Amino acid sequence: MAVLLQIRNAHKRYGDQVLFDGAEATLTDDGKIRFVGRNGAGKSTLLRVILGEEELDSGEVVRHPNLRIGYLRQHDPFLPGESALQFLMRDSGQPDWKCGEVAGQFEIKGDYLDGPIQNLSGGWQTRVKLASLLLHQPNLLLLDEPTNFLDLRTQLLLEHFLRNFREACLIVSHDRTFLGATCTQTLDLSRGKLTMYPGRIDAFLDYQKERREHDLRVNATVMAKRRQLEEFIAKNRARASTATQARSKSKQLERLELIDIESDEATAVIRAPRVEPRKGPALRCQELSIGYPDRVVASGIELEIDHGMRAAVVGDNGQGKTTFLRTVVESLPPRDGGIRWGYGCQIGVYAQHVYTSLPEKQTVLEYLEYQSASGTKTQEILDLAAALLFRGDHIKKKISVLSGGERARLCLAGLLLSQYNVLVLDEPGNHLDVDTVEALAEALLAYQGTVIFTSHDRHFMKRIATCVIEVRDGRVVNYRGDYDSYVYSVDKEIDEGERQRESGMSKSPDAVANKVAGKGKASDGKKSSGRSEREIRKEISKIERSIARLDEEKKELQSQLLTSTDPTEALKLHNRIVELDEQLSAAEEQWCLLQEEIEQQA
Repeated sequence: MAVLLQIRNAHKRYGDQVLFDGAEATLTDDGKIRFVGRNGAGKSTLLRVILGEEELDSGEVVRHPNLRIGYLRQHDPFLPGESALQFLMRDSGQPDWKCGEVAGQFEIKGDYLDGPIQNLSGGWQTRVKLASLLLHQPNLLLLDEPTNFLDLRTQLLLEHFLRNFREACLIVSHDRTFLGATCTQTLDLSRGKLTMYPGRIDAFLDYQKERREHDLRVNATVMAKRRQLEEFIAKNRARASTATQARSKSKQLERLELIDIESDEATAVIRAPRVEPRKGPALRCQELSIGYPDRVVASGIELEIDHGMRAAVVGDNGQGKTTFLRTVVESLPPRDGGIRWGYGCQIGVYAQHVYTSLPEKQTVLEYLEYQSASGTKTQEILDLAAALLFRGDHIKKKISVLSGGERARLCLAGLLLSQYNVLVLDEPGNHLDVDTVEALAEALLAYQGTVIFTSHDRHFMKRIATCVIEVRDGRVVNYRGDYDSYVYSVDKEIDEGERQRESGMSKSPDAVANKVAGKGKASDGKKSSGRSEREIRKEISKIERSIARLDEEKKELQSQLLTSTDPTEALKLHNRIVELDEQLSAAEEQWCLLQEEIEQQA
């Protein structure tokens, strides 16, 4: 066990805020460490100090001569038009066969490896960045919120990667499930000090709770003892016969000290709408097809959701989860078939296309009063507003000046104060901190209505979901199992893929290089379409021009959306961007199929 890095007597402050006050820590080459601390405690600052991007006021960071740090970059380090393979080779200096082998650990292969990287989703681009980290052979990984916006499959792939990674990691994350699966130690930053704790995250949280309860009991005992001494001194100070005893008790009183306990952050208090429970089907989909004018995303959907269920909609990014939700709430017309809501259903929707069109002239408080159920007390409105970070003068703000995150929280607050007996929530945890997400989970568990929702937070999904709806490969079906079963099935698919990859690693580098370059013969039994290679390449060229055109339009609309102040125009821009995403996905899929045809003819 070698020491990779030591932090010695570190001091750092910004104005009156003290981040490090004599902080010390040692990182060894075998540690998978969760780095914790309150928001603003200085976690990101310490990462920058370790990277050499920021300096301490005093103290030092001692690095081993062989320390090689890998840092997951948040910006995109890609060149225009380059493929994932080209980026990996350029970034690492490794040959194509080695880059292809490492990329395979993250399921980056075929046209995901050889196609334009700018056309990949954010999750797939994160996979490419992780592969590039591994190619640099670091012995210390620094990961800052690595699971943000990753779908389940990519999160699980990252977990597999970290479990098999034999070097050290320092990870900042709020995802308890992810940390529990990957980390064996906890580094805590509080009151300017760094403290290392062995064991899993749950053990650390239990220790924290027990230590706080112990300190509270000790303080209660000290306070009781103080009162006794103060009463004795007050009664006996003036008497000559007992003055000496009083002075002795005064010295005892001076020696009694309370344990410093960090004050709790404000606890979010959230309640769900109070509704009467109902029975029977809340939603029926019959022979439903969903999608856009030029593309069907999923078809033949036969689905039923009963009142009182909390249905988690799952699937990889880009499969159509949001398209399905937008269709059932009628913000997107179905391509075919029918959608039928049960009698008396009152539907509340939380999604980007809703919170971008809030009434601009109302204040936060006016909007919440308008949305609130009849009889809701003003204090209840203020309590929920405060839980979602609208405190003090913030409730007097006009909606027109709110940021996107503030509008999202306001929309959620309005739903929770309403009388809707069906809630459709698309990523409700976005823009909320960990404590507020936990409070929202508690509220939804107590809710007597129906919830249909998506989320990337596994802990939240597992707590809330009573049934699972899977969107995959053009189908939307009730998954026969709970959320744990779904996670297990995805994890099993990844395991099988890794076994297949490992069984092929005995091949020579030349064979792997040929496979990466697309020179291997097709062996999956697919037949050629009978078209000539020239015809196929002509169609590929046409699709590539279409992809470039769609991508250019998408970038232009995103630029307009950032500067738009008109909510109606912003909604139109957003809807068009969603359509372009779907069209790009369809074009990329067709491009991949054509590439497979060429490989089969090679």
